[in-house]
Amino acid sequence: MLQTSPAPAVLRRRPRLLIVGCGDVGLRVVRLLVPRWKVLALTSQPGRVAELRAAGAVPLVANLDEPASLTRLAGLADAVLHLAPPPGQGGGDPRTAALLQALARRGVPRCLVYASTTGVYGDAQGARFDETRPVAPRSDRARRRVDAEARVRWFGRAFGVRVSILRIPGIYAADRPGGHPRERLLRGTPVLRAEDDVYTNHIHADDLARACVAAIARGKPQRVVHVSDHTELKMGDYFDLAADLCGLPRPPRIGGVQAREQLAPTLLSFMSESRRLKNGRLLRELRLRLRYPTVREGLLA
Repeated sequence: MLQTSPAPAVLRRRPRLLIVGCGDVGLRVVRLLVPRWKVLALTSQPGRVAELRAAGAVPLVANLDEPASLTRLAGLADAVLHLAPPPGQGGGDPRTAALLQALARRGVPRCLVYASTTGVYGDAQGARFDETRPVAPRSDRARRRVDAEARVRWFGRAFGVRVSILRIPGIYAADRPGGHPRERLLRGTPVLRAEDDVYTNHIHADDLARACVAAIARGKPQRVVHVSDHTELKMGDYFDLAADLCGLPRPPRIGGVQAREQLAPTLLSFMSESRRLKNGRLLRELRLRLRYPTVREGLLA
C-alpha cells in the first residue's frame, strides 16, 4: 500500500486573526471567518468568555488599560482587527499605544485593520469629500482617534505591517444593541429643523463587518477608507424615513438654540457636524458590494 506522509504543519495551519474589542461588529466578523480562520478574541470581561467561545472564537482575557496583561499577544496572529475604542478622557489613546507595544515585541502581524471614526474630520459644513481631506477634530473624542490613527500608521511604516484605517460613520442594525432609530423615535427625541440640520452618514453593521474582512484581505498599505453607504440624507430626514417605515410618529423639529438648551452635549456634538462621504475606495479597492446600499434597504431588513 502506498504510504503518504502527513501534510506539513505549515499547510494545515489556519491563518490567525486577533480581534481586539470583540463586541457586536467583532462577533459579526467571527461568524464570517470561522472556520476558515482561527479567530482569537481579546476581552477584558471574564464574563464574556462563554459567549465568545460559543461564537467560535478563542477567548483571551486581557486589558488594554493594563499593558502587562498584553505580553502574550506578541507573535500570536497573522492579522489584527483593532475595534477597541480609546479611553473616555484625555487627548491621546494609551490603549492603542499599549497594544502596538505588545505586538512589536516579536513576530509582528502581516496586517492590522484599525476601526476609526469619521468624527476626525470635524464639521465639513455639508461638503462631499474623499479620504484625502485633512482631519480637523473638534472634540476630545475625535482627537483621541486622530492620535490612534497616527500611532497605527507609524507602526505600519516602522515594522512593514500593512495597515488599513477604516473611518466609520453611524452604525445601525435592527439586531444591534441601540442600533436602530426606533428606540430614539419611541423616546420622542427631537431633531433639527431643516434650515439647521446636518448631513449624516451610515453603514449597516453587517456591511461594516464585511468591510473589515475585505480590508484584511485586500487593504492597501497605510490606506484610509470610508466605510459608508450611498445614503445622502440630513439627520432629520433619516429619522423621518425611519419613523415612516416603523409606523411611528415623526420626531419633533427644533431650532439650534432650542437644541443647545434641551439636548445632551454628546448628542449635540453629533448634530453640529455635517459631512457627505465619498466611498469610492470601499467599492474599488476593497471591492465590497454593499448588501444595504442605503438606509432604506437596511431599515427594511
